[in-house]
Amino acid sequence: MFDYKLNPIMKKIQFLAPLMALVLGVSSCDKGFDTLNVNPTAATSLNPAFLFNNALINSTYPGSTLIFEHPIVQQLFTPNSGIVAGGNFNIDNRGPTGANAALWQRYYRDNIRYLVEVINQTKSDANRSNLYNMARLWKAYSFMVLTDTYGDIPYTEAGLGYIGSNVVPKYDTQESIYNDIIKELTEASAALDAAKPTEAGEVVYGGNIARWKRFGYSVMLRAGMRLSKVNPTLAQATVQKAVAGGVFQSNADNAVLRNDANYQNQVGVTLNSTEAANYYMTGYFVDYLKSTADPRLASIAVRYVGAKSGPEQTAARANRDPAVQKGMPLGFDNGTIGARATADGLASFYDYSQLDRTRMGKLAAPTYFVTYAQTQLLLAEAVVRNWTTGNAADYYNAGVRAHMQQLGDYDATSLVSDANIATYLTANPYTAAKGLEQINTQYWIASFLNGPEVFANFRRSGFPKLTPNPYPGKEIKGSFINRLSYPDSEISVNSAKVQEAITRQGPDNLDTRVWWDKQ
Repeated sequence: MFDYKLNPIMKKIQFLAPLMALVLGVSSCDKGFDTLNVNPTAATSLNPAFLFNNALINSTYPGSTLIFEHPIVQQLFTPNSGIVAGGNFNIDNRGPTGANAALWQRYYRDNIRYLVEVINQTKSDANRSNLYNMARLWKAYSFMVLTDTYGDIPYTEAGLGYIGSNVVPKYDTQESIYNDIIKELTEASAALDAAKPTEAGEVVYGGNIARWKRFGYSVMLRAGMRLSKVNPTLAQATVQKAVAGGVFQSNADNAVLRNDANYQNQVGVTLNSTEAANYYMTGYFVDYLKSTADPRLASIAVRYVGAKSGPEQTAARANRDPAVQKGMPLGFDNGTIGARATADGLASFYDYSQLDRTRMGKLAAPTYFVTYAQTQLLLAEAVVRNWTTGNAADYYNAGVRAHMQQLGDYDATSLVSDANIATYLTANPYTAAKGLEQINTQYWIASFLNGPEVFANFRRSGFPKLTPNPYPGKEIKGSFINRLSYPDSEISVNSAKVQEAITRQGPDNLDTRVWWDKQ
């Protein structure tokens, strides 16, 4: 019997032949096999306009501004400790979910990265030049919020984790950041062109190029005034450039995000959920508005008269009459505020005045970023400093009037009537001898609920003249918090670059001043 054995080559052919047939069969019977597992309805790329809108929506201020910014400037306050401790007791609030990190995460993580991608996608596309320049303007605005809050931050290398694989960006000095912000505002504002595609789908101005230009120059005015202490020469030049370019002309130009059931006001979310019964208007804020018979108090405040608990803060107890409003005094905590409330003739601390969360504090309340009222008040200060022409009193009156009219956007019942506006301005006229104090105190009121801006302008101007919070357990050495500390998450993942910034800027605490906050 013949014993047949395959040699090695024949063995390979015998093994490969069926496999090749299988492959050829699959190839011939299933054209398009390479796309078999591709979802035909999935997007392969995103329209950069959608990314831009995502950045705009993520620019709303987080509820954490109630923990630091608003208590620091003595507008809103809680006597409670724990996760809401911060500006109310002049202590830091660090940790994985610390309030010091919320604005960073909201703006740097959920805003800047989208803007950087929009700019990257549109910078060479002539048909998207307006979107490119809108993104540059909003990026400049957003970085102002971040650097004003923290000081030195990643800027030139920010948002490049995906584009350039840089996950440990360097920290730039605030001075260099402001220099580039002014450059970006100058170039992008001038480059906007209504004759080109206007991006009607964006959610702030609906592609209105004239208003985007005025936004750019109004942010430039704000940037210039921010430098009034540290570099008056550059401040004046920047202000003059902004005025020449053309700033906001009316409330119709306001940079505002109109929230709704899907995209809610984050401060409103906080005030209508876990912290509904915990935040109150401060005694200083209420007393100041009452002392000048300011009609805005009726638009802002509510007091649940006789309430002894959160559940007793019912609509039946709600009283919006300015005469009955009583702000909560500072210097007390949860253990001591009860006795003070009794001494003030109240049923409990739940009986103090609150921000009306059915109007200005509601879920769908608009978020204002830059306003005509703020812009007019800054122009009034620029006149006082001889940096621009005009009449300071006229700008002052226009700013106050604009903010009172702006309140009607929150709710029809919040609108201040023309008659009440006229009465207020007559009773509280602009006085040149107290010009800077009056202007910036009005800016404090006009920036209510814009936590980062009211905090920044208070540090820059020194007004209003607040008495330091007397709570005895403060961690700061000075009278007021000067900046927020860097997030723990940033320190853990980018420690070397953070340490470079700390070495250059000063200790990572609440006392260190940012560059423009010169003593």
